[in-house]
Amino acid sequence: MNFGVLVFPGSNCDHDAYHAAAHILGADTKFIWHKDTDLGNSDVIIVPGGFSYGDYLRSGAIAKYSPVMKSVIDFANKGGLVIGICNGMQILTEAQLVPGAMLHNEQLRFTCKQTYIKTKSNKTAFTSGLSVNEVLQIPIAHGEGNYFIDEDGLKSLQDNDQIIFTYCDSDGLETPEANPNGTLLNIAGVSNKQGNVLAMMPHPERAVEKQLGSDDGLKIFESILSFAR
Repeated sequence: MNFGVLVFPGSNCDHDAYHAAAHILGADTKFIWHKDTDLGNSDVIIVPGGFSYGDYLRSGAIAKYSPVMKSVIDFANKGGLVIGICNGMQILTEAQLVPGAMLHNEQLRFTCKQTYIKTKSNKTAFTSGLSVNEVLQIPIAHGEGNYFIDEDGLKSLQDNDQIIFTYCDSDGLETPEANPNGTLLNIAGVSNKQGNVLAMMPHPERAVEKQLGSDDGLKIFESILSFAR
C-alpha cells in the first residue's frame, strides 16, 4: 500500500500525515508537490490540513486549481482512495469530490481542541475496521469547519450512507454542546457516493500515538490497510 501526501504552499499537516503513514503504519509514503501531475504508484492520496495558498478567497478555493488536483480528481473518479483532512476537506468540497460546502465556524473564531466523533458508517475503506457508532477521540483545529448542504443534498447524503462521522460527547450522544463549529447535524466527515473519497475536519493523523493524547486516529489508517489486503 503506497501513500501520497500532497504539499501545497501553506500546508502544515503534511508531515504529520507522512509520519502517520510512513513511521506508524510502515507504509511506502512520498510527498507530492502541488505543481506535480504524476501521482506515481500511489494507492491512497492524503490531502492534508493547513492553510493552502494562505486561505485566500476562501479555504481550498485556490488549491482546487493546482495542477496536482486535476490528477487527484481523475484518480478519484477511477476509484482511487482519497482522504482529505481539515483544509483537505475544504479542498475536496471546493473540487466537488464530495458534496457540500464549508462555512466559517458559527462562533467566528478558530477552534483547536480534542473532540469525540461517532462512526456512522463502516462501509468505506477508511472505516472498514470500525464498528458503527464507535466513538473516537480526535482533535480539531480549524476556523471554517461548519459543514453545510441544502435539503436535497442532505437527503441524498442520508439515503446513500455518506455521513461518515458526526461530533458527539464521550458517551456517543450527538448533542449541540458536542458540536464545535455549528456544523449541520453535527457532521464531521462525509464521503462521495462510491465511498472511495472521505473528507473530514478532525485530524486522525494527530491521534496515532497515545503520547499525543489519543491513538484512535490510527484505526482509520489501519482500516485503509485492511481494506486493501
